[in-house]
Amino acid sequence: MNRKTTLTALGGYQPFLFCIGMYFVALIFSIMICSAIFHAIHPKNAIVRNEERKERRLEASSVGSPVLLTAVK
Repeated sequence: MNRKTTLTALGGYQPFLFCIGMYFVALIFSIMICSAIFHAIHPKNAIVRNEERKERRLEASSVGSPVLLTAVK
């Protein structure tokens, strides 16, 4: 009357399942880290264009316009 249950059979696979689980977790984290580094090095064109437009506006507004400064105490 020696019965084997599915719980003990699953317990035999525990180290194997743990290694598979840790492999997928490491794979997901490495993909996230590598994509973050890639996007930091190569930003999207829309972001670069917006930054260039902001810089041009700042340069154009500060070149020929007089500045009025008031100090109130």
